[in-house]
Amino acid sequence: MKREYHKWFSPHLKKDMELLVFGHAGAPVLFFPTRTARFYDYENWKIITSLVDKIENGYLHIYCVDSNDLESFYCSGEPPCQRILRHLDYEAYILKEVLPLVYYQNKNRFIIAAGCSLGAYHAMNIALRHPHLFGKVVGLSGRYDLTIGTNEFSDLFDGYRDENVYMNMPTHYMPNLNDPALLDQIRRLDIIMAIGKMDPFLPNNKHLHQILLDKHINNRLDVWEGEAHRSKYWRQMVPWYL
Repeated sequence: MKREYHKWFSPHLKKDMELLVFGHAGAPVLFFPTRTARFYDYENWKIITSLVDKIENGYLHIYCVDSNDLESFYCSGEPPCQRILRHLDYEAYILKEVLPLVYYQNKNRFIIAAGCSLGAYHAMNIALRHPHLFGKVVGLSGRYDLTIGTNEFSDLFDGYRDENVYMNMPTHYMPNLNDPALLDQIRRLDIIMAIGKMDPFLPNNKHLHQILLDKHINNRLDVWEGEAHRSKYWRQMVPWYL
């Protein structure tokens, strides 16, 4: 299996960013890491190994990007308004730096956004905000509203709300989205969510699933047994959904 390591100084994030690329052809996959995780974790957790046949046979070309969560959503030392702005810097890095690398290496424009845990949020949000750039989005064990909390997980904005927060929470902006052209682009996406029956964010997944259906946007929600929020489950999920 072909494996490449890339590192460059990001003008949008003002720091070095790293990523790993697996494969040589097929549908490009932007694979976002879990909460505060790194670009190499999916390889270390054998999740890439579970996709080796699809990668070696030229069906998938996987780009494991790094996270910036410790400078955005999980940067408690910064005010919430700065956390969301730092997230937008990260989105600009993905759109204006990583995607050009994908375009240079691969002529296939059916690009898949995918991720597990918080990576599912990143994948879903960027695909819904920029649907013309993607063909499919896969969210595994995701949380699509970072302003809601549970006993274990907190509101990542500490009760703060502004337009930037609103425009980056899928279950906030999707109910009010009425632009026909944008909705048509989203309706062309293949949207898949999978989450465990005992996952605390199952209600949030069901909520997004219904919001999309109400907008006549086809999407698939699969509920797995248990919490299913660990790498051993994601190793089982990715061959099914990618």
